[in-house]
Amino acid sequence: MEEENACSSQGGPAQKSKSASAALSIVTAVAAVPLVTLTPRSTSSFPPLPSNPFPAGTLRGLNTLAKAHGRYFGTALQESQQRVNDTKYTYLSASFSEFGMVTPENDMKWELTEFTQGDFTFAGADYVLGYAHHNGQTVRGHNFVWYNQLGQGILAPYINWTNSTILAIIKEHIQAVGGRYKGQLYVWDVVNEPLNDDGTFQTNIWYNVTGSYYIKYALQVARETDPYARLYINDYNIETVSNKSNAYLNLVKGLLAEGVPLDGIGCETHLILGETPSTADMITNFQRFADLGLEWAITELDIRMDLANNATEGNSTQLAQQATEYAQVVSACLGISTCVGITTWETSDSYSWVPGVFTGQGSGLLFDFNSNPKPAYYAVADALAGHNGTKIVDGPFVSQGGFNDWENPKKVTDPKRRRGL
Repeated sequence: MEEENACSSQGGPAQKSKSASAALSIVTAVAAVPLVTLTPRSTSSFPPLPSNPFPAGTLRGLNTLAKAHGRYFGTALQESQQRVNDTKYTYLSASFSEFGMVTPENDMKWELTEFTQGDFTFAGADYVLGYAHHNGQTVRGHNFVWYNQLGQGILAPYINWTNSTILAIIKEHIQAVGGRYKGQLYVWDVVNEPLNDDGTFQTNIWYNVTGSYYIKYALQVARETDPYARLYINDYNIETVSNKSNAYLNLVKGLLAEGVPLDGIGCETHLILGETPSTADMITNFQRFADLGLEWAITELDIRMDLANNATEGNSTQLAQQATEYAQVVSACLGISTCVGITTWETSDSYSWVPGVFTGQGSGLLFDFNSNPKPAYYAVADALAGHNGTKIVDGPFVSQGGFNDWENPKKVTDPKRRRGL
């Protein structure tokens, strides 16, 4: 969920469609994803990073703290925002100690890689990937198949798509984009936001032609294109047990029973201040997917709030409450071994998508408009450090430094671990 999609934790309009697949028996094994030492893109074109502009002791190193317990802490960024004259923001977004995983917020989406059908452009995606690799960071690919931010050719009203022609363009797109970055990313969000809040399928250009088959097909093509990347389905409003998360459970049970490659679920976690679920309720839901052997990742975290009189930040009471709620989310990820990491949807409030979509709301991130840490930043750091009674279950990655050193082959290839046993 990003700039042009206003469906967040408030949800979008319910649309009548087919219900999710019925629960099927689970296969007894999931083929392990081959391990590879990822090959960073060329880093010669990036200038030296600025020196730490913060006073000593200001930053706590969120990714360093997360890695100590086998997880990553990440951020989202865009190519255009890495060229701004903002020293604090530039330092933070490039800091491996703060953010070890990077998600291109928009630069890998369909409209920016294939705006005109069959005409691929990769300048923005190349820059973000190369920039992250330059800084020793790993990358989450986002995303292949979504109903939003598509190229102009796909939505043209004069095109009468058939099952075969629309599957062909899915395949062409995944092979072109995924093939370019083969072996250079940790994970791909293959299908983005396929379900409504009531658990029915989104009626979009893909579903209207193929039914739910496009989900299975996209995952299969993605695995064939890049056998080294983890494959995820990513969506919002699935933090707790609900009609939507129940439908997801049934959907992925069916996919796994058919042998469709699926390694994890991305839980966007765009939240509203005062409505954040409890840690216990989130863990209860996360565990259901862990029991299927799937990874769980918090992929687009922010906690937005109402702002008074065109303010850019919340008041002290709001910021204190936001800190508490961020700690709840982080504690949920720390409370289950298959939650691999947490990504905030941008670094500082000055670059957040929220104000442009939700009028009168904002201040959803860990750093304010001037890229200074907010109370939520320190609450997250405390949770990651195990302070204030936070219960921590070690995650799946070992604590190592350097590019793509997240994976412990003995753990990742262990079928018992992948089955959540």
